[in-house]
Amino acid sequence: MVESVHVLNPLENVRALAKRIVAEVAQRVVGQEDAVQCIVGGLLVGGNVLMEGVPGLGKTLLAKTLADVVSLRFSRVQFTPDLMPSDILGTQIVSIDGQGKPVLALQKGPIFANVVLADEINRASPKTQSALLEAMQERQVSLGDATYTLEPPFFVVATQNPLDNEGTYPLPEAQLDRFLMKLHIRFPTEREMLDIALRTTGNHESPVRKVADAEAIVAAGRAIRQMPVADVVAQHAVRLVMATHPNIAGALPPVKRYVKFGASPRAAQALLHVGKYFALLDGRLNVAVEDLDRAAYPCLRHRLIRSFDAVADDVQADEIVSEIQRGLRSAPGPKGPFPQKK
Repeated sequence: MVESVHVLNPLENVRALAKRIVAEVAQRVVGQEDAVQCIVGGLLVGGNVLMEGVPGLGKTLLAKTLADVVSLRFSRVQFTPDLMPSDILGTQIVSIDGQGKPVLALQKGPIFANVVLADEINRASPKTQSALLEAMQERQVSLGDATYTLEPPFFVVATQNPLDNEGTYPLPEAQLDRFLMKLHIRFPTEREMLDIALRTTGNHESPVRKVADAEAIVAAGRAIRQMPVADVVAQHAVRLVMATHPNIAGALPPVKRYVKFGASPRAAQALLHVGKYFALLDGRLNVAVEDLDRAAYPCLRHRLIRSFDAVADDVQADEIVSEIQRGLRSAPGPKGPFPQKK
């Protein structure tokens, strides 16, 4: 009985912490409930998050508000076409030590923080975007012959405008795969827009409290990872990922037609991490297939490389994910490809 309480308490504390962070962020961010829950999940689980939406929907506000409610070091990088990798990572400079000898010293860039906001990340060139690859995956930075470890927790939250906007570059596939989730920031409803207008045209700014520190965030991530997952649930995560590949035996017709390359093994890891978080947020200590189905959209939509037919027929990644889920639930599978849009 004592062991049971010992196991339950940490996870109950993590759920309470997640609820507090979500509630504080919602004090300033109107609507976007799903995006708020997902970005908090990314922070707790220890995965990076990419947010996409047209300008003016509050992507930057959401990221900055998250940083305001946790006691972590925050930095912001405004990505522009002329941004260089050294502007992000920093550089080694020659300085004089106490004995008057020249030595190499590190001039740290904004990457050396706990929460890094990469604002409008797709406005920088692929060369500059790739400067984040090592930090996002291995939590370290290599400069010259030296390697510097980034202090945990380390969390990159990036914003981007849709690729058809002027002056944007597509993110490299290797970088997209390093984002735990990609969130679509939706346009507000009429009621939400009225609330936004009233909040932002007066003198009153919605205050938020700091409700977590680095130690609590790291402990929460450790507790979430220790949640058990039934074999049948883990198998469903693998089936979801395998079903995104058009060249495997039994691939669904929509996948064969509309997917060029499927998701990587990182996608299965992401599904299980995010599924655990969703289950915990729902007050359960067991991960269900439904948690993975909810996680499938943010975890898979940026990992599917669509074919030319998908672009021509305007078939979005979320529609492909929906068809995959439908196919896995049915037998023998979907009846045929997506209907062409007019």
